[in-house]
Amino acid sequence: MALNIATLKTRSLTAVVFVAVMLTGLLWNFSGFLILFSIVQLGCWLEYLKLVEKIYNTSIDIVIKWFFAVCGFTLMIVLGIQHYSFDVGKTIIGVFISFKLLFWILLMICLVVFVTQNKKISTKAKQMCFAGFIYISLPLALLLHLRDNYFLTNEDFNLLDVGKVYACAVLFSIWINDTMAYIVGSLIGKTPFSKISPKKTWEGTIGGAILCVIVIATAAYFSKLLPVKDAAIIAALCAIFGTIGDLFESKLKRMANVKDSGAIMPGHGGFLDRFDSLLFAAPVVWVYVHFFVTG
Repeated sequence: MALNIATLKTRSLTAVVFVAVMLTGLLWNFSGFLILFSIVQLGCWLEYLKLVEKIYNTSIDIVIKWFFAVCGFTLMIVLGIQHYSFDVGKTIIGVFISFKLLFWILLMICLVVFVTQNKKISTKAKQMCFAGFIYISLPLALLLHLRDNYFLTNEDFNLLDVGKVYACAVLFSIWINDTMAYIVGSLIGKTPFSKISPKKTWEGTIGGAILCVIVIATAAYFSKLLPVKDAAIIAALCAIFGTIGDLFESKLKRMANVKDSGAIMPGHGGFLDRFDSLLFAAPVVWVYVHFFVTG
């Protein structure tokens, strides 16, 4: 597969904008990060439910879609925010933090209404809708938790807000792996990686993962923000599970017979197209950090 310069430019420019927006939300303050990923969560939910409709040739009422989106947002808040004190909007966000039963109340309402509102919707379609809590909301909750719950004494920074570093490492690892896999696969890729995504090759997948680990580990070595071992492992986990996430979303799109989940970003499609890797990588990185780094 030859390297398409025009496609590479579009992907690269879009990726630069994406990273700039992500880093602004990530490094500015937690409220900005929360708002940003609340929008991401909403976009992912609406696209996901649209895919469910296409896969099962059915129609889900818009009210039910918003029930799922609100429940997902509440789950993200409940699990993702543990101790943060909001100076702005405290009365609004505080409701979600203080009353954790709100999620379960909304979920029960959603369950009852959704099960009874349309008997034409198959059981499998309903089950797939509820699976969105695990596929979308839980990973984003764990990313929020990762961003705001880890601090580390560092000789160069005294008390380092290492949660930001972990989150940055995840985002950069996914970006680098995706870009390098595309470039390597375009230049030397010959062996198909999966029938689900015919354009992916083993050469591109392996090359992208290796380059991702090298770049992130090198950045950690010179910046001293993370131990090189931890940075390399996080990069490897993002490369492996990010690729699995990409294949999973490709499978959903193939089942729905669509090319992209949406059209918010040139060269990248919709929210799910852009964040499919993150949804699989974030939980695995959280497990590694929580049990093997900070534990």
